[in-house]
Amino acid sequence: MARVVGIGNQNFEKIRTNNIFYIDKTNFIREWWESGDEVTLIARPRRFGKTLNMSMLEQFFSVKYAGRGDLFAGLSIWEEEKYRELQGTYPVISLSFANVKESNYRGTRLSLNRIIEDIYNKNIFLLEGDLLTNNEKEYFRSVTCNMEDATATWALHRMSDFLSRYYGKKVIILLDEYDTPMQEAYVNGYWKELVDFTRSLFNSTFKTNPYLERAIMTGITRVSKESIFSDLNNLEVVTTTVQKYEDCFGFTEEEVFAALEGYGMSDQKQLIKDWYDGFSFGEKGEIYNPWSVINFLDKGRVGIYWANTSSNSLVNKLIREGSLEVKRTFEQLIQGETIQMEIDEQIVYDQLSVKKNAVWSLLLASGYLKVEKTIFVERTGRTYYDMALTNKEVRIMFENMIQDWFSGNDDYNDFIRALLLDDVKAMNIYMNKVASEMFSSFDTGNKPSETQPERFYHGFVLGLMVEFSDKYTITSNRESGFGRYDIMLEPKQQEYDAMILEFKVQSQEEKDLSETVQEALRQIEQKEYQANLIGKGVPSERIRKYGFAFCGKKVMIGRAG
Repeated sequence: MARVVGIGNQNFEKIRTNNIFYIDKTNFIREWWESGDEVTLIARPRRFGKTLNMSMLEQFFSVKYAGRGDLFAGLSIWEEEKYRELQGTYPVISLSFANVKESNYRGTRLSLNRIIEDIYNKNIFLLEGDLLTNNEKEYFRSVTCNMEDATATWALHRMSDFLSRYYGKKVIILLDEYDTPMQEAYVNGYWKELVDFTRSLFNSTFKTNPYLERAIMTGITRVSKESIFSDLNNLEVVTTTVQKYEDCFGFTEEEVFAALEGYGMSDQKQLIKDWYDGFSFGEKGEIYNPWSVINFLDKGRVGIYWANTSSNSLVNKLIREGSLEVKRTFEQLIQGETIQMEIDEQIVYDQLSVKKNAVWSLLLASGYLKVEKTIFVERTGRTYYDMALTNKEVRIMFENMIQDWFSGNDDYNDFIRALLLDDVKAMNIYMNKVASEMFSSFDTGNKPSETQPERFYHGFVLGLMVEFSDKYTITSNRESGFGRYDIMLEPKQQEYDAMILEFKVQSQEEKDLSETVQEALRQIEQKEYQANLIGKGVPSERIRKYGFAFCGKKVMIGRAG
């Protein structure tokens, strides 16, 4: 067992030469090489060892690491003679898009150009001698940060040719975090421009490249074939539900428990399981988040390590701006329940806000959801997944994210206090201020919340669920009496009253919001929404009933009795 627990080390050589904590994943080299797949796309959540494994692959295969068997001595891959002979025998092109996080297309293209230019700079020795023709040398020198699209999209193809000729062997290409620019393009509104460029780049690099031996791409998501892989019919896609490489990324429970024992923390096994277990790849369950486990080994305490390592802006956007159905489904998840969905693992970014179930596909691929049960319906050939939030760390991350929606709004905090105090006048004042100030933050841009106010109001419900989680059990859209209530707050302590909240949009038949309020209150009474609470022994006089009427940003709240 290594003594040093290093945080953030993604270079295989550095880890091995500095005796830094490492769990042997070199079986991945064997599994991938023996698969015979020409181009492999592996989708795994962030911080699950993708970059470290790519570094390991580069240093195993690359001619630049010839004679560096010391890096692999004592590891699984070094047990077989044929792999000891294979080490350091291929030209390798290794690049990463992990840091391409620009807010506009021009900046992204410049960043991608610089990455490609760097590949050429590292192989500048190819300009020496007569290996390349004068025209090829001219092209080589034209690969700069300001190169045209036609130059950039063929640059990796042509470098494969140059290296193949120099070493007398086809090349291995390793592309890490291929989809990071895609996510940024979707969030910042330049998706179409980037897709066109990326499709051409990937086609020339991975499809029409006779100098390619093998290639691996890693990322978080499987971007749809129609978007950027339309010309790649040689692509082997390994998502989180596929059995290949199921224990090669992340830590298994056996590996985690062995590490805890090695560091004298055997008594912490259940705590670590609650916080960081819950991931599953293929049919392999009990996969732990390695980033958080390593941080725990280093610091000796649990914390939100993985969930806070990078921006959650895309997930935040999709839930905050999501439809009524998205928010209601997320309400179930935040309450610890499971949801059942049919998942399409191809992520169509430009349809994330409109395509049914797309948001849940993204959350599953990103590691925020775990599969509890897989259901295959033979009659239809469809597969459904029962899913839940992955673990305690993820749930706390989402709670913090929801709190951040409202954290800068003093009127929201004043409304919460007024609701607890049953001060209806103050509730009306502050709720109208909150709606006026925050409606637009729940807009999708093409479906403003003034025309779909549920986007805001069910975001508000999620806020209540998080804000009152220590005081109330909050449920939404459940059957009680003779219908389905909007919101029910069941107190966890006797000092608090129970509450039923009914939201209603003003109809054309209702002259003003006061009529809408009365209609909401009548619905609570007529459908006996209080039945569940009374059945649990809550006295009727301790059940408050509120009607929320709204028309766009205007709100009116009334109370029964």
